[in-house]
Amino acid sequence: MSDHAVDSVAARADQMKRAARELGFDACGIARAEAPDPEDRLGAWLERGYHADMAWMARTRAARQDPQLLLPGAKSVIVVARNYHHPRPEQPPGSGKVAAYAWGRDYHKVLRRPLRALAATVEGFEPGARTYCRIDSGPVLERAWAARAGVGWIGRNSLVLRRDLGSWFFLGVILTTVELAPDRPVEDCCGSCRACIDACPTRAIVAPGVVDSRLCISYHTIENRGEIPEALHAAFRDWVFGCDICQEVCPWNRFAKTTDEAAFHPRPGVAHPALAELAEQDEDAFNARFAGTPVRRAKHGGMLRNARIALGNAKR
Repeated sequence: MSDHAVDSVAARADQMKRAARELGFDACGIARAEAPDPEDRLGAWLERGYHADMAWMARTRAARQDPQLLLPGAKSVIVVARNYHHPRPEQPPGSGKVAAYAWGRDYHKVLRRPLRALAATVEGFEPGARTYCRIDSGPVLERAWAARAGVGWIGRNSLVLRRDLGSWFFLGVILTTVELAPDRPVEDCCGSCRACIDACPTRAIVAPGVVDSRLCISYHTIENRGEIPEALHAAFRDWVFGCDICQEVCPWNRFAKTTDEAAFHPRPGVAHPALAELAEQDEDAFNARFAGTPVRRAKHGGMLRNARIALGNAKR
């Protein structure tokens, strides 16, 4: 590669990162569009059945591991992070807990416009440039890409961690045919810490960075459309949508700052819905109450089930 070409890919990367900051992203990194999972950790995870009944993970395995299947000619992968942290509001008696990422407006809707705007900036670098954007809603290994792009490291709870944001952030990914200067991965700073592993009430973190969805509170309260094994009920405590325990105990989250994105701030009654009311509300009331938030992912029937489990735990 000529010196001019090197200067060009570096200058484009710098310009793109400036645009990312102006669009409100808290971090941005770049990786080469190579296989993000050369050790086939995804394959090992799937073969052990850790994906539970999330069959789409197995169906999209090839695309997740080969960026060329998503965007032929891809040369670079851009990863952005957006802080969503907000202190948990005081919990009223008789209420349940919702994971922090779901307290405000659905992050897909909030981040879609700035991510597309950033992609448009990249497409303007050369004629015929193409991009492929996703916010955890497509066959993209966003955490693996984040680690390769130096946005953070994958912690023992399987989430991406940063020194300045902890783990309270969303990820967005842009594949592009434009060549950009890549960043270096950052050091894994978990050290010998086991806080997340030891705190998980269902022991879902079966190895550093490996979560068995069949034991995970977040999986069961959000993705599981069937019955939750009774043996797990007591460990769910008062969680009715997701679970933040492994993040709450992480030492790096002491450095988290409150997000400046108002759309992610808690909506009234969402962080801690009243359990008795939640367990009896009809579908129209559920849809009205959680309209525009990620909570609707669990669907009405799932939230009724979750609320009844939490009510049962309160009586133990």
